Amino acid sequence: MELRGLLLDYAGVLDDPGRAGALPLLEVAHHARRSGISTAVVSNASGLPDPRIADLFDAVVLSGAVAVAKPSREIYLLTAHRLGLEPRQCVFVDDLQQNVAGAVHAGMVGVHHRGVDSTIAELTVLFDLQLPPDLVVRG
Repeated sequence: MELRGLLLDYAGVLDDPGRAGALPLLEVAHHARRSGISTAVVSNASGLPDPRIADLFDAVVLSGAVAVAKPSREIYLLTAHRLGLEPRQCVFVDDLQQNVAGAVHAGMVGVHHRGVDSTIAELTVLFDLQLPPDLVVRG
């Protein structure tokens, strides 16, 4: 089945600065959404530091608002449902291995974020993304 959903943690992933202090994973998510991939933020935070970030995603699922937290599989299932997707159509990215394991247990593809470049490279392959030159990871 084709991957059609990209779910990202906020703290430690989307706010991870890359080259020149930019937030490249936020840009990758925005590019993925423009390419027809559904996107969501999944966070155990009670809110986002900048509410305008929510406008860049198809769904924002905050554990404080839904009364279930990562790594419980229910938060991943809820997010997939809100995107209108099956869990197996989704990729989840988090910097904490236990949260990635929770997503995998829910049926998703998990990406353990260890660095901006490696995560961009992995997402590029998984979704066959054609990224702008400033986001392309050079080997």
